[in-house]
Amino acid sequence: MTIKRISALVTAPDIETERTRLRAHRLEDFEPMVAMWQDEVIYRHILGRPSTGSETWSRLLRYIGHWSALGFGYWVIEERQTGLYLGEAGFADFRRDMDPPLGQAPEAGWALVSSAHGRGLATEVMLAAHAWMDAHNLHDQTVCILSPEHRISRHVAEKCGYHHAYDTTFAGGPTSVMKRGGNLS
Repeated sequence: MTIKRISALVTAPDIETERTRLRAHRLEDFEPMVAMWQDEVIYRHILGRPSTGSETWSRLLRYIGHWSALGFGYWVIEERQTGLYLGEAGFADFRRDMDPPLGQAPEAGWALVSSAHGRGLATEVMLAAHAWMDAHNLHDQTVCILSPEHRISRHVAEKCGYHHAYDTTFAGGPTSVMKRGGNLS
């Protein structure tokens, strides 16, 4: 397998949307991340269980490392007016053990604290993230995986240009793979 090397950034660039700021993860984000990943509203469609502190710490370091290794990654989502932590969103290469494999297309993802749900923030943030990815990346396709039951995330993905590609199993549960750009088959 050949790994496509992208001119890497040292850290995530800042992006502002109407209501949010996307910025690089910092070590100070650990506590709000732990709280979010232990909220059942957040994890039920993603992990199916709360993340431990150790898993969240690894997630934080993985997010920071994506930018320097691959030139893309996840951002912290902050409320523009207050700086309040609202979640995280972006792109990753998690090398998921899936059949069929996702390949080298960056995988889009988003998770917002439950108090931020229902306001259209996920769509706002992901449209901005995709605009950045489209302008700065060599990949002509991105993918996302979702629980088939998570209709709200499917709606966000569709608003960002994703189309259902196929269904599979991941981490013991049914998973829908959606693709944006490139060959949609």
